[in-house]
This record gives sequence, C-alpha cells and structure tokens, in this order.
Amino acid sequence: MKNSQHQFSAIVTGGGSGIGFSIAKKFVSEGKQTIIIGRNADKLQQAAESLGEKCIPIQADLNDLGAIPALIKNIHQQYGVVDVLVNNAGINLKKPLTEVSDQDFQSIIHTNLLAVFSMSREIVTHMLANNIAGSIINISSMASLYGLPKVIAYTASKAALDGMTRAMASELSEHNIRINSIAPGFIETDMSAKALGDDTDRMQRVMARTPMKKLGQPEDVANMAWFLASAASSFITGTTIPVDGGNSIGF
Repeated sequence: MKNSQHQFSAIVTGGGSGIGFSIAKKFVSEGKQTIIIGRNADKLQQAAESLGEKCIPIQADLNDLGAIPALIKNIHQQYGVVDVLVNNAGINLKKPLTEVSDQDFQSIIHTNLLAVFSMSREIVTHMLANNIAGSIINISSMASLYGLPKVIAYTASKAALDGMTRAMASELSEHNIRINSIAPGFIETDMSAKALGDDTDRMQRVMARTPMKKLGQPEDVANMAWFLASAASSFITGTTIPVDGGNSIGF
C-alpha cells in the first residue's frame, strides 16, 4: 500500500504492546495513519490486525543506529511525511547499583536515549525539509522526576531524555516543531507487573503516595499523547507532563 507524499503519518516505536499499543490504538481511532515499529514481527502483526488498515507494522531493531536513516527514508517514500513521532520503545532493568555492569548501563542508555535521539534527528530532518509543523512525544518516566532505588540506569536514561526534550524544543520551536515528554506513573502493563508483582512493599508504597489510590491505565497515557500530537496543544513545548494519578506530588 503506497500513499502520496501528502498523507501525514505518525510513528509509534514499541507500538506492538503495552503503552505503545494503546497510543497507536488511540491515534488510529482518531483517523491517523499510524506506523508501529518494533522487534517482534508476530506481536506487531497481531497489533496491526486488531487496529485495522490505518495501522502499518514495520519490524526493525532500533538499537541498530546505523540503519535508522534508511528506515525513515523508506517510510517517507512509502507512506508519506511523518508529522508525529512517539518515542515509546524502552527497556528497564531492576538491580542493586553495585550489581549493574557497565554493559547493563550502556544497554539501557543505548535503547532509551541513543535510539530516541537517532529517530528524532532523522524525523526532524525530514520535517524541516518538507516544512512540516510536527510534534515529537518522548515517553519518559516518573523516575526522571525523583529518585527510585534499583533502577539507576533507567533513571539516568529518562532524566537525560527530559533534558534532550527541552534542548530540542528550544532549538526547533521557530520551525513549528514541538517536543514534549510524558512521564507515566505506575501504569498497569506487563512491565509494571514485573516490577511490582513480587515486591509487596514497593506496591504498598506506590499506593500510599498516589493520591488517586490506583494504577493508571495505558489509555490514560494514550489520551495525553494524542493531545500533544494534536492542534489542541499547539502552544505547549519543552515540557514533561506527569500522568501519574498525583504520584509525583503525593505524600
């Protein structure tokens, strides 16, 4: 299926499951052609089949930074100009600081920061070349806002992501390209189930400091992503917006 260059598309990385899937579902429901990128071809295909013809699955490993320029070029040639990028793909690692190897740390930074930068750079290059008013949405974390034990590399990657969001926003605002981050709190996903499932103390602490006394749903993050992608947020850039039931201000 080839479309004209006048067709605007969104890209959601890690769109085959969890929060990424919910974001893609929201975008498609709003009529936006949405390309989901991930490593697991089967998972992507299942997601695309459930979301319908406006969802296009593309299997790619974004850790291969050298392949990203050609990937984005091919997407533009086949599916039209991308005016929304959601950098959702990310990995976590829960280990005591003293057990985190240099390789562990580097792996998290590579996926959560370097791949996001490379994707953003290539998309921005095309936005500028086509004079596109665009929106880039980074999926950060509450870990970027305050200290959490045993996720040192993840925290470092997300704090850096928020800094990059602000720097990109200040540089690109004059070109009508907006960059924002969403910092989800504790959302009901497979990733949070792994983090909280066998840690009763952590779960109790989460609930104690979340004023709404519940976990968020992936749809809560998806709704914020759509808002930041749409004209409704046209005067918002360079921000990190918590979607966390008040967790980041809870006592």
